[in-house]
Amino acid sequence: MPVTDTLPAADDLLHPIDVVEALAQRHEWAFDRLADDQIAMEVEGQWRRYAITLAWSAGDETLRLICTFAIEPPAHRGEDLLRLLNGVNERCWDGAFTYWAEQGLMVWRYGLVLDGGEMASTAQIDRMIAAAVAGCERFYPAFQLVSWSDQSAEAALGVAIGRTYGRA
Repeated sequence: MPVTDTLPAADDLLHPIDVVEALAQRHEWAFDRLADDQIAMEVEGQWRRYAITLAWSAGDETLRLICTFAIEPPAHRGEDLLRLLNGVNERCWDGAFTYWAEQGLMVWRYGLVLDGGEMASTAQIDRMIAAAVAGCERFYPAFQLVSWSDQSAEAALGVAIGRTYGRA
């Protein structure tokens, strides 16, 4: 049964983060409503647990999703990691990765612009979260290979493209 069959329509909710909270409850994800316009949750993947934060900016009319996981490669692998990030992002249509070295986090980012008072549907938000987890699952092995082996960025990218990893 699709998740949207059991959740209220977006029009019935007052705020995009209310939709996210309803999804988190339906999926039984651990979550914390940090503020009226922000929610954080944890989603279990095949490779690891991902921290996901969604925040609503009324001024920009944008629902921002950030999905993170810890990865702290040795300093000498930094250049290869950046090459890998470029290759990965060329293959991503629905978001992009960045590496926050100071925090030791790989970050998937996406912003859904809802101009003119548009509301995000439950299905759209569910898809955003699923895409974030699927992207992290797909490329996690490549990030690990570049970080902790002598693999080149190109070889590691081939691993991610050669097989489908995980589930959303």
